[in-house]
Amino acid sequence: MADCTTERVDGTALEEVVRFTSDLIRIDTTNRGGGDCRERPAAEYVAELLAGAGAEPRLLEPVPGRTNVVARIPGTDPGADALLVHGHLDVVPAEPDDWSVHPFSGEVRDGVVWGRGAIDMKNMDAMVLATVRAWARAGVRPPRDIVLAFTADEEDRGAAGADFLAREHAGLFEGCTEAIGESGAYTFHADGGLRLYPVAAGERGTAWLRLTARGTAGHGSKINPSNAVVRLAAAITRIGEHQWPVRLSPVVRAALTEISALHGIEIDPDAPDFDVDELLVKLGTAAKLVAATVRNSTNPTMLNAGYKINVIPGTAVGHVDGRTVPGGEEEFRTTLDRLTGPDVDWEFYQRGTSLQAPVEAPVFARMRAAVERFDPEGHVVPFCMSGGTDAGQFARLGLACYGFSPLRLPAGFDYQALFHGVDERVPVEGLHFGVRVLDHFLMSAPV
Repeated sequence: MADCTTERVDGTALEEVVRFTSDLIRIDTTNRGGGDCRERPAAEYVAELLAGAGAEPRLLEPVPGRTNVVARIPGTDPGADALLVHGHLDVVPAEPDDWSVHPFSGEVRDGVVWGRGAIDMKNMDAMVLATVRAWARAGVRPPRDIVLAFTADEEDRGAAGADFLAREHAGLFEGCTEAIGESGAYTFHADGGLRLYPVAAGERGTAWLRLTARGTAGHGSKINPSNAVVRLAAAITRIGEHQWPVRLSPVVRAALTEISALHGIEIDPDAPDFDVDELLVKLGTAAKLVAATVRNSTNPTMLNAGYKINVIPGTAVGHVDGRTVPGGEEEFRTTLDRLTGPDVDWEFYQRGTSLQAPVEAPVFARMRAAVERFDPEGHVVPFCMSGGTDAGQFARLGLACYGFSPLRLPAGFDYQALFHGVDERVPVEGLHFGVRVLDHFLMSAPV
């Protein structure tokens, strides 16, 4: 019997996914925050490729240059729920002097595509484009409508991207009940030769904070019991040293249960003597997939105070990267009130809710089947992302959102370390695997 997936994913698709990844990397879409980014050249590139596949892409921008692309691929069953596939076009900054290969070269060397965005996430953009163009050549359509969204501004606050689309163009996503985006279904090599493919079924909520301490300004040579810098430093220290209690969401429970079982460990997260930190030690390297998501977190990241060494400033400002587990938001607020104390005010600089999607849903089973079809010895497991993505914006439309950007990676390839890191790169074979898996998943009929 012929392998229909292989027939759709032809040699052209495998060549295109590499070329598209490289081309997109060469289009510098660095997002420095505060509106300093221009995604339009990448958006126009994407739109041209979609139009060449018979789609009708729409370019949408809240301000000139901050461009999003949305297109709908009609399915064969008009009564089926639609699926959103989203990926962002912007990237974080990169300093060329720190890299082995110029970060915007898109160079292909020794079977690897190099450059900023190779992992986060122009690779996924390219895989989606190569997949839908393969469908056009084969003259096939997916069983359900597939809505494609290539977004701006994910690497900042999303205001010009997914947030803008969800607020101003919700109608483009009519009928969508589920979504896939970054970041999941990549090979994680665990101890004992286990190959895990974590698929995100949740995200911790974003809780970026601005702290402001006020005191009495004065001369640096005078004793000052109301020093704003001291007050801020004390609050920052309390926050940085705080040990948050364990709070296991359903997705994290499922992750712990499945990963433990693959390690031959039977657990009961509801047992009175269950110790998650002890379990994480037993899980070895696989603990990296869940350790950051079993509790809230607060990491001080920025401090700003004063303008001269002999002047005590009247205010001091700090920023904290906070993240909340599902159900941990109220505890987060009350704890911050206590840790900051009476002399320091705090507010949300950026806030996003935590997410959960059902692990037992048929769509998750189809993602699992698609990955394990092309790596039969791999094991798909659910996990919760420690940070947030555009899924937080699209979830407001009522979608169940998953992180599914499939890549098969060799042992020793530290995927997580390359996010926002130096020498970001992706193996060509990983891209080929991703196109095959995406095609098989998107062409599988929803139950």
